Amino acid sequence: MIHPNGGGYFPGHQQIHQGEEKNLQEIFSEAESLLEKSNRSPDREALAEYAAHLDEMQDPAYHGLEKTGGVRTLTFSHSDNIAALKSIIGASGNIVFFGGAGVSTESGIPDFRSAGGLFSGRMGRLSPEEILSHTFFMNHTEEFYEFYRSKMIYRDAKPNDAHLALARLERAGKLKAVITQNIDGLHQLAGSREVLELHGSVHRNYCMNCNRFFGLDHVLAAEGVPTCDECGGIVKPDVVLYEEALDMAILEKSRRYIEQADVLIVAGTSLRVYPAAGLIQYFGGSHLVLINKSPTPYDHAATLVINGSIGETLNQALN
Repeated sequence: MIHPNGGGYFPGHQQIHQGEEKNLQEIFSEAESLLEKSNRSPDREALAEYAAHLDEMQDPAYHGLEKTGGVRTLTFSHSDNIAALKSIIGASGNIVFFGGAGVSTESGIPDFRSAGGLFSGRMGRLSPEEILSHTFFMNHTEEFYEFYRSKMIYRDAKPNDAHLALARLERAGKLKAVITQNIDGLHQLAGSREVLELHGSVHRNYCMNCNRFFGLDHVLAAEGVPTCDECGGIVKPDVVLYEEALDMAILEKSRRYIEQADVLIVAGTSLRVYPAAGLIQYFGGSHLVLINKSPTPYDHAATLVINGSIGETLNQALN
C-alpha cells in the first residue's frame, strides 16, 4: 500500500511560490543531512519538524514555507519541482513508470476522456465505448474497422520527449519497466525494451481462426475487414476492447514491478479507469511522483505532484 505520508520528503501538493527565497537545494541538502545523522528516513513529519526549526531560528528561508492547518508545508516553483524530481531520480536505482493517454498527446495522439478527447462525444447513434466493444466487433466488424482505422491508429506519430527520456533512463539502468495503457507502440519506437502494454498494441494482430500474426501494415492495407492470407479467417487487433479482460500475466508482472519499485512515476492518466488504476495501490516504495495536467485521486499520497508537460518535465529532470 502507499505510505499515508507519501513516503518522501517533499510533502503535499506542489504549488508555485514566488516569495523571498534561499536556494532550496541548500534547504533540501541540509534537511537530508540532519535526517541521515539521526538515522531516519526522510518523510513529511521529519521535514515538518525541520520547517519548525527554520521558524525558530528566524531563517529567511522560512519565507519558502507556508502554514496550512497548523502544519508547515513546502511550496515550490517549477524549477524547484524539477530539482526535486532530479534528486529523487538520481538517488534511485529502481524506478517504474506508469503512463496513460496523456503521455502520447504530445505526439499528436488525442486522449480519451478529457474535453475534446476521443470519448467526449458520440459517433452518430453510438458512443466510442460501444463501437470499441467486443460485441460490436463481432456483430459489426466492418464498421468497427472503419472507426478503428480512422480514430485509433496514428501511423505517423513519433516518440516525444517523454518517450525518449524514459528510454534514456532505462539505458542508464535506473528505470526497470514502463507500464502503459497506450496501444501506439511509441515507447518501443523510442528505444524502451521492458514495456508492459496493459491494453495491447495496434502493431499486433492475429487471425481469430489459426492465430497467425499480422503487423499493422496488413490491417491498413486491407479493404474492409482484414483477413488471414492462410485460412481466410478474420484478423483481430491485439487490443483490449470493452467487455474483454486484461491479460492476467501482464497485470501480474506489472504488479510485481510496482511492488518492488523504490520510485513510481505516474504520468498522463486520471487514475480513474480500472483495473489498471488499481495497480497503484501495490506501491510501497519511497517516492510516488505524479505528473499530470489535472488532479488525480492519489495526489494526497504523492511525494511530488507536478502539473505540466510530461515530456518537458522528464527532459528537464534528466538534463
